[in-house]
Amino acid sequence: MRYVVGYTANARGHDAVHLAVALARNHDVSLDLVLVIPEDSPFNAVYPPEAGYNDILNEQAQRWLDEGLALVPADVTARAHIRRGDSEARTLIDAAVEMDAAALVIGATNDGLFKRFTIGSVASSLLHSSPVPVALAPHGYRRTEPITRLSCGFGMRPGADELLDVAVESARDRGLPLRLVSLLALDGGNSPQLLDAAWMHAADRLAAVGSSVDADGSADATAAGSLQGEPEIVVAQGRTIEEAVDRLDWEDGEILLIGSSRLAQQRATFLGTTANRILRALPVPMIVVPRDYTRQSS
Repeated sequence: MRYVVGYTANARGHDAVHLAVALARNHDVSLDLVLVIPEDSPFNAVYPPEAGYNDILNEQAQRWLDEGLALVPADVTARAHIRRGDSEARTLIDAAVEMDAAALVIGATNDGLFKRFTIGSVASSLLHSSPVPVALAPHGYRRTEPITRLSCGFGMRPGADELLDVAVESARDRGLPLRLVSLLALDGGNSPQLLDAAWMHAADRLAAVGSSVDADGSADATAAGSLQGEPEIVVAQGRTIEEAVDRLDWEDGEILLIGSSRLAQQRATFLGTTANRILRALPVPMIVVPRDYTRQSS
């Protein structure tokens, strides 16, 4: 399995490498660091390029990539690639497709505070168009130890069941505990009925996923047993979605899985809120999964 890392010679690129290492460790994954440099084009600042300009640019790009490779520990395999393109997002997507990557890993922009997300133009373009999952590292992410828990943002809208399938299979493959998270923004105070409904819906869908796996034999007993304990279901509420996110306990080694269909359309991802509000409050990395995505098996 391969992950493409969108590398830049700054803190954002370092955050992406750190997250990619954490995801790759103990999971037989190799990393491909991809640095995008401008194509020769009449729209570039330097055109036509002076003699030797491309050689100098390539040499500098390779030095930057060498710095990125130096961040990867010896137990993780990594390669470096220089790609030319007029769109960083499109070039990264093309590289991921060409390399048959299981995910694209990038960092948030450099002005995020308190390990929260500030989404820049490249991340926004990827979240709207990537055919593979996009893993986003919060600003200042330094952890390189293996992931310790997988949380899955779960709601009642279309696409939730497919996302749950991906979450269960991923947690099983990695031998991780799984937590299903629903978020409720209740401006008027507590609503036990909504809390109960959200919890019951998650429990019903989780039971259905387990039954379908048993029925079609798509996971053997060993794979099914690799999930650490029974999945946990948590329904968090607050006056706002940001408050609900803040009220949850997040492990340092945790990552949140969410569906991309609502995010790509700038609509609600969880129950009645927008994904951008979730991102602003989220203190851990997240992976955005495309709609109707079929997960690669390791």
